[in-house]
Amino acid sequence: MIMGTVIIKLYAPWVHSLKEKRMVVQSLIKKARNRFNISIAEIEETDKHQSIVLGIGCVSNSTSHVNSILTEVVNFLESNTEAEIVDVQMEII
Repeated sequence: MIMGTVIIKLYAPWVHSLKEKRMVVQSLIKKARNRFNISIAEIEETDKHQSIVLGIGCVSNSTSHVNSILTEVVNFLESNTEAEIVDVQMEII
């Protein structure tokens, strides 16, 4: 069993309230879950308006498959939001 994780940090300068941030985060999570078979959640900086940190997990029997899925998820999130990706940390175990 191969497990992969990604931590994605995004910066959304137009967000001015936690309510706006929650709408953006919930939309991204819902779209990613519907498209990919992954676990995804907001994991850090939940009380900061313009900072979004998402944690993503994926399990498979192939390292290349896990890498492919996680890379596709990062690209998908980048193309489905106006937020800027600040940092991506990927780990495959």
